[in-house]
Amino acid sequence: MKNTKLILLSTFLLATSFSYAQKQWTLKEAVDHALSNNITIKQNKLSVEIAEKDVKSNKANFFPSVSANTGGNLNFGSTFDPVSNDRVATSTFGGSVGVGASYTVFNGFRNLNTYKQAKLGVESSKLDLSIIENDISLQVVNTYLNVLFAKENLEVAIVQAEISKSQIDRAKAQFNAGSIPKGDLLNIQSTAANDAQNVVTQENRLNIALLQLAQLIQVPYENFDVAVIEVGTPSAALLYSSSNEVYQKALTNRPEIEKAKLNIENSSLGIEIARAGYFPSVSTSANIGTNYGFLLDLPTGVSNTDFFTQLDNNLGYGLGISVNIPIFNGFRNDANVERSKIQKMISENNLENEKLRLQQTIEQAFLDAKAAAKTYEAAGISLEAQKEAFKNAQVSFDYGSMTQFDYDQVRNRLVNAESASIRAKYDYIFKTKVLKFYYGENVLD
Repeated sequence: MKNTKLILLSTFLLATSFSYAQKQWTLKEAVDHALSNNITIKQNKLSVEIAEKDVKSNKANFFPSVSANTGGNLNFGSTFDPVSNDRVATSTFGGSVGVGASYTVFNGFRNLNTYKQAKLGVESSKLDLSIIENDISLQVVNTYLNVLFAKENLEVAIVQAEISKSQIDRAKAQFNAGSIPKGDLLNIQSTAANDAQNVVTQENRLNIALLQLAQLIQVPYENFDVAVIEVGTPSAALLYSSSNEVYQKALTNRPEIEKAKLNIENSSLGIEIARAGYFPSVSTSANIGTNYGFLLDLPTGVSNTDFFTQLDNNLGYGLGISVNIPIFNGFRNDANVERSKIQKMISENNLENEKLRLQQTIEQAFLDAKAAAKTYEAAGISLEAQKEAFKNAQVSFDYGSMTQFDYDQVRNRLVNAESASIRAKYDYIFKTKVLKFYYGENVLD
């Protein structure tokens, strides 16, 4: 009984371990893991945090700055006595305590506009993060589809290898019966060996595709696998009527465009900050302070005034206001304003350049999708024709009216047509996902 329980426990642990090792990643899991663990994304998230700290730092400019100060001095040696007009030897210790505050009342709205720039910096950093996340998501989708493509190619190769293997026994029987020459038997064995080698080739390609995906999403390659997506037979009809339809929608959702617009807004604030140099600046200050002192070598019967009494007696206050009016600084303000205006023009040109680049990218993607749709449709027609041709060739070969060479030629054309159809299918699926990506739809569907 004890051995039985041990066997059952061992079987359960083995099954659990095998199940874990054979975990198959879904496309969503792969994308989510990549977005959570990619180092570049982590770095950009830190950049967002830094930008948020810049906002906090610039917000502090609206508050007064307050500081406390204190100090002490210990003096030895002779000092002048104003009563006796003589120099006397004495030792003293004294110091001061104070608190001061200053506040910028007006500086041409420099603080306000700098604060606005800092807030735009946060939004800009978030858009940079979105751009990287979008790019990585699309890379994962493409690599994932490459794995599925390799899987289907391997399945086709295995089926063909099994067909070739089954034909060897039949050919041996025919050769032993004298129905076919030895050359035909050797040709069949050679074909079977090539098909077996192709299985190994397709396995290697699948392993490479899995390795690339594992490295992209940053997980261990050992025992890594993905879940097969039932893509079915995609429609040859495009999702969108024109590239302009996709482009107009992309203008409203692409982070590259939003960032370029933010840069223009940031440049406008830069002009206002530069113009602040023309305005006077006003600041106020306030302070409170006191001091104390003690003779260290007092004559007998004489004492120093109490410490707190000295602080109270010597307490003083101060208020101040400062106005700085710029008159001439060598045209530096003019240069700063002109430089800021030029920077705004550069930002406006960058926006137009981003729009142009986006339009060209979408136009190319749309044409690629159209071409892929036609290729996929043609590949499907070719595959059906090759299947029918192979069916007829199989009948002719079984009745002995077709040579092994001709039969292999027909079968090779079928294999090539199957491979071309699989390639065209996944190429078309990815290119339609690229269009969905720019349109702003979910590419994980």
